[in-house]
Amino acid sequence: MQRHGRKGYAFYHIVIADSRAPRDGKFIERIGSYNPNTNPATVDLKFDRALYWVNVGAQPTDTVRNLLSEEGVLLKKHLLGGVAKGAFSEAEAENKFEAWKKSKESAANAKISKLGETDRAALKARLDAEKAVNKAKAEALAAKKAEAARAKAEAAAEAVAQAVVEEEEAPVEKTVEAPVEETPAAPVEETPEVPAEEIPAAE
Repeated sequence: MQRHGRKGYAFYHIVIADSRAPRDGKFIERIGSYNPNTNPATVDLKFDRALYWVNVGAQPTDTVRNLLSEEGVLLKKHLLGGVAKGAFSEAEAENKFEAWKKSKESAANAKISKLGETDRAALKARLDAEKAVNKAKAEALAAKKAEAARAKAEAAAEAVAQAVVEEEEAPVEKTVEAPVEETPAAPVEETPEVPAEEIPAAE
């Protein structure tokens, strides 16, 4: 397997190479790739070429052997060996391989479905936890605002009460009214009465 990718995100090429060649050096043929960063891991394999090289005596490493076993290459080799020995026909071997392949696919689909449900459940739990935290924050903020409003109202009421007390305790100023001087009334002149006889008559 040849390592590729960046640090912390490696993927591998499955290659046929001389055992004396370095890991990432010269190779004969590339027969697939393996990406362990996905869940489940992604294996892209040229099945026929892998089967060919196994049949001609290629010795896989432990990791590649596990991958070939999961992909059914080693099972197919075993079935072909049974056909060569006459234990069963090629059609029976093909039917057995197809049955194994279907069971493997159903198991893989079930695993993917379960992972999806697990992811959805984890997402829902995370959202519920976030909602609970937001609700607690909102309640704390509302309580804080209510406390501030109550303190403000109490301060205002106390100020009004203090003003009333101060007004009641303030000394009352007495006003002294100055006496009003009465001015004597002016004497009324009396006019003498003239007898009517002395009044000349108008002609």
